[in-house]
Amino acid sequence: MRKRETDRYRSLLETQLASLVGQGEKAVHDMVGTGGGEIPDPNDRATAEENRNWSLRLRDRDRKLIGKIHQALERLESGTFGKCTACGRVIAPARLRARPVTDLCIDCKTEAEQVER
Repeated sequence: MRKRETDRYRSLLETQLASLVGQGEKAVHDMVGTGGGEIPDPNDRATAEENRNWSLRLRDRDRKLIGKIHQALERLESGTFGKCTACGRVIAPARLRARPVTDLCIDCKTEAEQVER
Protein backbone atom coordinates (compact mmCIF):
# COMPACT_ATOMS: atom_id res chain seq x y z
CA MET A 1 0.00 0.00 0.00
CA ARG A 2 1.30 3.42 -0.93
CA LYS A 3 2.13 6.06 1.64
CA ARG A 4 -0.60 8.36 0.35
CA GLU A 5 -3.20 5.63 0.91
CA THR A 6 -1.95 4.81 4.40
CA ASP A 7 -1.96 8.50 5.29
CA ARG A 8 -5.56 8.78 4.06
CA TYR A 9 -6.65 5.76 6.12
CA ARG A 10 -4.76 7.03 9.18
CA SER A 11 -6.48 10.41 8.90
CA LEU A 12 -9.89 8.78 8.46
CA LEU A 13 -9.39 6.48 11.45
CA GLU A 14 -8.10 9.28 13.68
CA THR A 15 -11.10 11.45 12.73
CA GLN A 16 -13.50 8.62 13.57
CA LEU A 17 -11.70 8.03 16.87
CA ALA A 18 -11.90 11.69 17.87
CA SER A 19 -15.60 11.80 16.99
CA LEU A 20 -16.39 8.68 19.04
CA VAL A 21 -14.43 9.91 22.05
CA GLY A 22 -16.23 13.25 21.87
CA GLN A 23 -19.62 11.54 21.70
CA GLY A 24 -18.73 9.37 24.68
CA GLU A 25 -17.71 12.35 26.77
CA LYS A 26 -20.93 14.16 25.85
CA ALA A 27 -23.01 11.10 26.78
CA VAL A 28 -21.33 10.83 30.17
CA HIS A 29 -21.86 14.54 30.78
CA ASP A 30 -25.54 14.23 29.80
CA MET A 31 -26.08 11.22 32.08
CA VAL A 32 -24.45 12.89 35.04
CA GLY A 33 -26.39 16.10 34.43
CA THR A 34 -29.82 14.48 34.25
CA GLY A 35 -29.37 11.49 36.55
CA GLY A 36 -29.95 13.20 39.89
CA GLY A 37 -33.63 14.14 39.75
CA GLU A 38 -36.47 11.96 40.96
CA ILE A 39 -39.21 11.44 38.37
CA PRO A 40 -42.59 10.93 40.06
CA ASP A 41 -44.59 9.63 37.08
CA PRO A 42 -43.99 5.88 36.46
CA ASN A 43 -44.36 6.28 32.69
CA ASP A 44 -41.85 9.13 32.56
CA ARG A 45 -39.51 7.16 34.79
CA ALA A 46 -39.77 4.13 32.46
CA THR A 47 -39.10 6.28 29.41
CA ALA A 48 -36.07 7.87 31.06
CA GLU A 49 -34.75 4.43 32.04
CA GLU A 50 -35.24 3.10 28.51
CA ASN A 51 -33.44 6.13 27.05
CA ARG A 52 -30.56 5.65 29.48
CA ASN A 53 -30.30 1.94 28.62
CA TRP A 54 -30.31 2.76 24.91
CA SER A 55 -27.59 5.34 25.41
CA LEU A 56 -25.47 2.87 27.37
CA ARG A 57 -25.91 0.27 24.65
CA LEU A 58 -24.77 2.74 22.00
CA ARG A 59 -21.76 3.75 24.11
CA ASP A 60 -20.79 0.08 24.49
CA ARG A 61 -20.97 -0.33 20.73
CA ASP A 62 -18.81 2.77 20.31
CA ARG A 63 -16.33 1.42 22.88
CA LYS A 64 -15.90 -1.74 20.80
CA LEU A 65 -15.43 0.32 17.63
CA ILE A 66 -12.79 2.43 19.39
CA GLY A 67 -10.86 -0.76 20.13
CA LYS A 68 -11.08 -1.80 16.48
CA ILE A 69 -9.85 1.63 15.39
CA HIS A 70 -6.85 1.33 17.72
CA GLN A 71 -6.08 -2.11 16.26
CA ALA A 72 -6.34 -0.73 12.70
CA LEU A 73 -3.96 2.11 13.60
CA GLU A 74 -1.52 -0.45 15.03
CA ARG A 75 -1.73 -2.43 11.78
CA LEU A 76 -0.99 0.77 9.86
CA GLU A 77 2.12 1.31 11.98
CA SER A 78 3.30 -2.29 11.61
CA GLY A 79 2.66 -2.36 7.86
CA THR A 80 0.05 -5.12 7.96
CA PHE A 81 -2.96 -2.86 7.31
CA GLY A 82 -4.96 -4.07 4.31
CA LYS A 83 -3.90 -7.71 4.67
CA CYS A 84 -6.33 -10.35 5.88
CA THR A 85 -5.33 -11.68 9.30
CA ALA A 86 -6.85 -15.09 8.51
CA CYS A 87 -5.48 -15.91 5.04
CA GLY A 88 -2.88 -13.19 4.42
CA ARG A 89 -4.37 -11.99 1.14
CA VAL A 90 -4.81 -8.31 0.33
CA ILE A 91 -8.19 -6.91 1.37
CA ALA A 92 -10.04 -5.30 -1.53
CA PRO A 93 -9.73 -1.49 -1.56
CA ALA A 94 -13.53 -1.12 -1.83
CA ARG A 95 -13.92 -3.12 1.40
CA LEU A 96 -11.31 -0.98 3.17
CA ARG A 97 -13.03 2.21 2.04
CA ALA A 98 -16.38 0.92 3.32
CA ARG A 99 -15.00 -0.44 6.61
CA PRO A 100 -11.42 0.70 7.31
CA VAL A 101 -11.28 -1.16 10.65
CA THR A 102 -11.73 -4.55 8.97
CA ASP A 103 -9.01 -7.15 9.34
CA LEU A 104 -10.64 -9.88 7.21
CA CYS A 105 -11.11 -10.15 3.47
CA ILE A 106 -14.66 -10.64 2.26
CA ASP A 107 -14.24 -14.41 1.82
CA CYS A 108 -12.90 -14.94 5.35
CA LYS A 109 -15.55 -12.63 6.83
CA THR A 110 -18.32 -14.51 5.01
CA GLU A 111 -16.95 -17.79 6.31
CA ALA A 112 -16.70 -16.43 9.86
CA GLU A 113 -20.32 -15.23 9.75
CA GLN A 114 -21.49 -18.64 8.55
CA VAL A 115 -19.65 -20.31 11.44
CA GLU A 116 -21.35 -17.89 13.88
CA ARG A 117 -24.78 -19.04 12.73
